[in-house]
Amino acid sequence: MFEKETIATISTGMSNSGIGIVRISGPESLEIIKRIFVSYKDKNIESFSSHTVHYGTIYDGEHMVDEVLVLIMKAPNTYTREDIVEIDCHGGVLVVKKILDTVLKNGARCAEPGEFTKRAFLNGRIDLSQAEAVADLINARSSMALDASLLQLKGNIRNLIKKQREKIVYHIAYIEAALDDPEHMNIDNYGEELKEDVGSILDCLGQLLRTSENGKIISEGIKTVILGKPNAGKSSLMNTLLGEDRAIVTDIAGTTRDTLEESMRLSELHLNIIDTAGIRQTEDVVEKIGVERSKEMANNADLVIYVVDASVPLDDNDRDIIRIISDKKFIVLLNKTDLECIVSVDDIKKMIGTEPIEISAKNNTGIDLFENRIREMFYDGMVSFNDEIYITNLRHKELLTEAVKSLNLVNESIESGMPEDFYSIDLTNAYEVLGKIIGESVEEDVVNEIFSKFCMGK
Repeated sequence: MFEKETIATISTGMSNSGIGIVRISGPESLEIIKRIFVSYKDKNIESFSSHTVHYGTIYDGEHMVDEVLVLIMKAPNTYTREDIVEIDCHGGVLVVKKILDTVLKNGARCAEPGEFTKRAFLNGRIDLSQAEAVADLINARSSMALDASLLQLKGNIRNLIKKQREKIVYHIAYIEAALDDPEHMNIDNYGEELKEDVGSILDCLGQLLRTSENGKIISEGIKTVILGKPNAGKSSLMNTLLGEDRAIVTDIAGTTRDTLEESMRLSELHLNIIDTAGIRQTEDVVEKIGVERSKEMANNADLVIYVVDASVPLDDNDRDIIRIISDKKFIVLLNKTDLECIVSVDDIKKMIGTEPIEISAKNNTGIDLFENRIREMFYDGMVSFNDEIYITNLRHKELLTEAVKSLNLVNESIESGMPEDFYSIDLTNAYEVLGKIIGESVEEDVVNEIFSKFCMGK
């Protein structure tokens, strides 16, 4: 059985480093280390106290593998609530692999991705939302994503969801009891009392759902599309932001014919920057495909950076771009201000109604003002991060949406004067759906899918 097996794997990166860690978890952990570890103080494993570190040598039969530190952690006060042993060895790739091979030869099997955290969940140490927070913590690409993951790991989402489920299950139980024993339990006008509590739960879930867009930006970063006419300096801007020559830059208009995606950190935020083909009317088949792809990218962007070439007049292509970004969050950059300017700040304000930022991507001027504008739009404005719970997980968002639908159906049943057993159907569905967020009523295949995305050794 799954619970009876002892697992092991390498928990550090597969590259040469100062130390490497092999982690073992399961009922045979102490027996396995007893077979392969010799303490320099000639102590028996049975005498080792929990949560202690011991210096010695790992042996594969008669062959010495490495000098190591062994950490003994006995159940239930461990990450998995099972006996855990960690072997800290020298960080050469070959050394770490040899130690893992020795552990596997002596009774463990190789752990699957995320299996240690999966065991922590299955053994009740953490709920499913906290387990997902572990993966988010490892993959965090900004300080805001890190903070959001830590709050979720502390159990903020779990505590809130459990509180709402307690309210729901109270009403389910009351209705069922009243229907079974109508002589002793009165449910006349019960709908109004239920409606008040349902409204409170809907307010709470609605507030959570409203954080999901900000949460997506926190966890995944700001999808930022650079848009403009050919030769406006889009690729030069991207290279300047990244601090390296990532995009090809020439004086030939239409050099960029496909999208180019890169990532960068901007203070507390993470930007996924996409350089696009210049937008213009063209008969070139390949370039036309690139233009259509640019427009499609802009439609799906969190932020559009519209780069205007100050050295050439505005034309119909600019008006086309303005139409594309009219309903998006955007910043206008008036580029090539190091040259003689034909387009002024006032020209842009008249055409689009917003003040552009004057920059020179070539000379790296005005970039600090541009970065400050992004911070104002997302950090101080749309994403004002504090201790508020943010929904950063699409699975959570979908389940919250389903729960809200069920609770709205309860309200509709109350308003329509439906029998009380109709309330129970939708209340029960909301209760079960919310349970899936924290893993109390989740299917095994969903659990397997979640943990399959984890890195090895966690």
